[in-house]
Amino acid sequence: MFRDKVDLVIIGGGIIGLATANEIIKTKKNIKILLVEKSSEVASQQSGHNSGVIHSGIYYKPGSFKAKFCVEGRASMTEFCEKNDIPVWTCGKLIVATNKSDVERIDNLYQRGTANKVEGLKILTPEKTKEIEPHVQCLKALHAPKTGIVDYVKVTEVYADKFKSVGGEISLNTEVLGAKIQNKKLIIHTNKGDIESNKVINCAGLHSDRIAKIFGYDANLKIIPFRGEYYTLKKEKEYLVKGLIYPVPNPELPFLGVHFTQTMKGFVEAGPNAVLATKREGYRKRDFSLKDSFETFTYKGFWKLLKKDWQTGLWEINRSLRKSVFLKSLRLLIPEIEKNDLQAGGSGVRAQAVAPDGSLIDDFRIESSENAIHVINAPSPGATSSLVIGKHISKMALKELNL
Repeated sequence: MFRDKVDLVIIGGGIIGLATANEIIKTKKNIKILLVEKSSEVASQQSGHNSGVIHSGIYYKPGSFKAKFCVEGRASMTEFCEKNDIPVWTCGKLIVATNKSDVERIDNLYQRGTANKVEGLKILTPEKTKEIEPHVQCLKALHAPKTGIVDYVKVTEVYADKFKSVGGEISLNTEVLGAKIQNKKLIIHTNKGDIESNKVINCAGLHSDRIAKIFGYDANLKIIPFRGEYYTLKKEKEYLVKGLIYPVPNPELPFLGVHFTQTMKGFVEAGPNAVLATKREGYRKRDFSLKDSFETFTYKGFWKLLKKDWQTGLWEINRSLRKSVFLKSLRLLIPEIEKNDLQAGGSGVRAQAVAPDGSLIDDFRIESSENAIHVINAPSPGATSSLVIGKHISKMALKELNL
């Protein structure tokens, strides 16, 4: 494959890469855009391995990109699904305090959500909570009625169809291996040959830091993969969960804790935990990559993170290896759950950006370099916010890349 002239290459066929492609081609109809994806289908990584929640924007620091993008993103995602006949369910979400230390945090989350203009937030007593989720046990709860669920694989596939219908091209099984400037033109090396392009947008998710370096940009962080493992409830016990039931999250960590989630795939998920993966695409415990592990274990930021949070890491490993420990966490939310109610489920891998000082990069990081824009960090609520993120990147591209 060799292109004499492509105006823009987008790397990554996940939900953000395709949302960006759609937005740019809608704005600049006469440019040639090629999206390359190293897997055999779109949404094959993070976009296709999450629980499908359309988040409402409660958790995020007011003024952050997450807060700005998520509230608008929830509304735009729901509207997009309804207009394009993608099944979507606004089932609502409860965040429940199960101990005294969590009660004050519920109030803090309410204040944060209100500051972020999340619609319909209410603090509930235990009695009012049971009217929504009869089997939940708590001291207090926060209800977000606008939170919903969708199948993000279907959303991404619709993005892809729309992109192709207006002249966009997608090349699957195409892995970016390197790049160079030749005669003032950008030459991108792939396993299928070279592509000549004017500009590039890096939406490579789990590999975003590596792709950035290929194009000469050091984001001064490392993507560390964390696997989230799920159980599913047996069919006869799905009545225990009406919508979405979450614990109060640890404010020091970007993970939300194990929770119960209705899905559009026809089952109820319980999870995920968060354990270090030894492969960036390590969806199974046995998955291992020498290259990925070497990069993780030789990165000083990883060891500084481990020094600060080693107890949390050990707890997550313990919960991963012992179903009884996982069950104990779930029973804090619904005491009726029994070990035999849980069946092995799927898993996802979170591309967690870690700074050299060991701090976890929590907010979105979208940065530019010469001839390129890099989506360095776009964890949850990235899927919820994908349409808004696509617009944001499109504006950057039109301004900074001179498309």
